Amino acid sequence: MPVPRFNFAHLPTPVEELPNLTQALGGSRLLVKRDDQTGLAFGGNKTRKLEFLIAEARGQGADLLISGGAMQSNHCRQTAAAAARYGFDCTLVLTGEKPQQPSANFLLDQLFGAEIITVEDRAFRDQTLQETFDKAVAAGRKPYLVPYGGSSPTGAMGYTFAMQEFINQNMRVDWIVFGTSSGGTHAGLVLGQRLFGFKGRVLGISIDEPEEELKSHVSELASQASEKLGERIHFTRNDVLATEDYCQAGYGVFGEGEREAIHLFASNEGLLLDPVYTGRAAAGMIDLIRKGFFKKDETVLFWHTGGQPALFADKYSRDIIK
Repeated sequence: MPVPRFNFAHLPTPVEELPNLTQALGGSRLLVKRDDQTGLAFGGNKTRKLEFLIAEARGQGADLLISGGAMQSNHCRQTAAAAARYGFDCTLVLTGEKPQQPSANFLLDQLFGAEIITVEDRAFRDQTLQETFDKAVAAGRKPYLVPYGGSSPTGAMGYTFAMQEFINQNMRVDWIVFGTSSGGTHAGLVLGQRLFGFKGRVLGISIDEPEEELKSHVSELASQASEKLGERIHFTRNDVLATEDYCQAGYGVFGEGEREAIHLFASNEGLLLDPVYTGRAAAGMIDLIRKGFFKKDETVLFWHTGGQPALFADKYSRDIIK
């Protein structure tokens, strides 16, 4: 039985050559999968997940979406937009100090009509999310808790079928490289790789999680997601490729690697990255190219997961151009 899905993403997203960046770095042939063009509220990878999550929420009779993330969360921005489009109310629990002047994703959350609850300490976010959910139930509402980053077995379906979409585009690549954090994109790609026979390797560059924890979480999430499509497929840590070498600065900390990656993509290809996810993932990929990790005769696909509105957040915009 097919998994319920609302089709609102602009799919398939294109695959493009990056000839100028390939030449500038002098390494492997580079391509990009443009999931920054999925269409919903400036696009991004969460749109694919929300196609399945919104369908699940509707199937459960929900009238309110509740989710959480960082103050400039791309996931929350797209969740708020999907809620507006499909007639749900939306409450977001955001971590960090509430800015005096809304900008970027935080501004868009409000434009989409989301109620915003802020918590200064990330340690209290889970508790606040649960309290918000319980209060909604007590008030007679039917809330649906959208997991962080859309990363649940249901959300992982988005990238399971994204892998099928990419294979159908007939672009042979040796590596797929992308940013990984909450694990839903990563788990979906790992499951899709197994189901649809992708012969290359799938490498997640950790944005903020220790490598072994990420491998454990992604393998379990991929195993759980497989049950939605039939018999359980047991994935182990050895089935997950990830590196923690580029996340030591911490989540959302903008450094020289991210700055260089953003400038290289922009000046060579006219392509925008974001300062948190694709900026860090691209910085890792660039370093690996320079170290000779990828062979020169290999083709590397950078899977662009979106996030560009964060370029305009006050927290980052003053540091991008120096």
